Amino acid sequence: MGRAQIVQAEAAGVAPHTDMNPVLLKPEGNRRSQIVLNGKIYGHIDARNWMDIKRLLWDEVRAAYDRLAARFEVIVLEGAGSPAEINLKAGDIVNLRMAHYANAPALLVGDIDRGGVFAALAGTMLLLEPEERAQVRGFLMNKFRGDPSLLGDGLRMLQERAFGVPTLGVIPYLNDLWIADEDAVALERLEDKRRASGAVDIVVVYLPRIANLDEFDALAAEPGVRVRFVRRPEEVGQPQAIILPGTKATLSDLQWLRAQGLDQTLMRLRAKGTAVVGVCGGYQMLGEKLSDPAGVESPPGTEAFGLGLLPVETVFNAQKQTDRVRVRLPDGETVSGYEIHTGETRLMSGAEPLGTVIERSGRPTEEISGAREEGVWGTYLHDIFANDAFRHRWLRSLGWKGAGEDTAALREAAYDRLADAVEAAVDWSRIAKIVGLV
Repeated sequence: MGRAQIVQAEAAGVAPHTDMNPVLLKPEGNRRSQIVLNGKIYGHIDARNWMDIKRLLWDEVRAAYDRLAARFEVIVLEGAGSPAEINLKAGDIVNLRMAHYANAPALLVGDIDRGGVFAALAGTMLLLEPEERAQVRGFLMNKFRGDPSLLGDGLRMLQERAFGVPTLGVIPYLNDLWIADEDAVALERLEDKRRASGAVDIVVVYLPRIANLDEFDALAAEPGVRVRFVRRPEEVGQPQAIILPGTKATLSDLQWLRAQGLDQTLMRLRAKGTAVVGVCGGYQMLGEKLSDPAGVESPPGTEAFGLGLLPVETVFNAQKQTDRVRVRLPDGETVSGYEIHTGETRLMSGAEPLGTVIERSGRPTEEISGAREEGVWGTYLHDIFANDAFRHRWLRSLGWKGAGEDTAALREAAYDRLADAVEAAVDWSRIAKIVGLV
């Protein structure tokens, strides 16, 4: 699933399910994306086959909606991109075509922080067909900085020029909102948020196809901890720890890491005592060897040497591991998170496991999880840093002396803060009437 849909489910107080995100496209470069269908790898989509595949995907999207509609009274459908991409609309399965199938009224949201929001909203309405315009019942403007009165007569003028559609709310820009962004979206804001000086300096290598950026928010939220994203060796400095994060394309990003010279920087710092951590694809990179016999990520038969910091080997396969997981560490502590990866990583002779998987998607099990050496460890477990006790213990091993935050409480407070801001900014009575709640 996409991280955004998991966050939305969490905010709504329901368990995330692949029906909320039946089709996930993971860019792999060169106008090609991997298709994850109902949580499992289905194939690839590119310029040659996208129309044919979208016809099949449309059936799957409708089926997922029908299953949700049987379970819930109210469903919010989030579009992707613009509903007025006239060159692509014939193959649209994510915007007004879906709203039409669900017989759902639509609200058109414009990001005023990017500028040009009046033209974007009016221009979208202009490019829609009459029956599509009839679906749009109101506008929302998001991320507004300052006093809404500064908009003056703009909202009335917009309604006059945009086929009578009213603006139902102007939502303020909220600083330091502790809610995950979608992967690489808003990196500049993330970096600004994390530049505060701190006693413990942690570097995350910003890989070209980085995934799950938000799993480092729990580290950044701790007082006395500084988290930085870097792309070049000269940006690394002298941190206490370096993290290789998850990636949508491990072999390509490993090649990029070497081309930048970041591999040499990492090895040099490790020799001086800097802690090194690999998560998911980053864990695979830390091993001795990576093989792709079936061509999952690269031409069939591709092999590459890893960084050699952990005695493990990875073989990619087409089966994607997507599970909620609970792991027991050697000291008896348990941590939980989720796995979403292709490939099996085997511990070589003499390797020390990070822990033991004791539960996988609710099923008891007993298997090795991750690997560790002195000052280096790797894991497939995303969200491991959201485990408060584990995070605090690891930070203290780096010299941190903080008291520690409660991540669940921080997240819940952030959802409440956002909900309160939206409720205060929109004409909720009119929106409730449009949705059919009253």
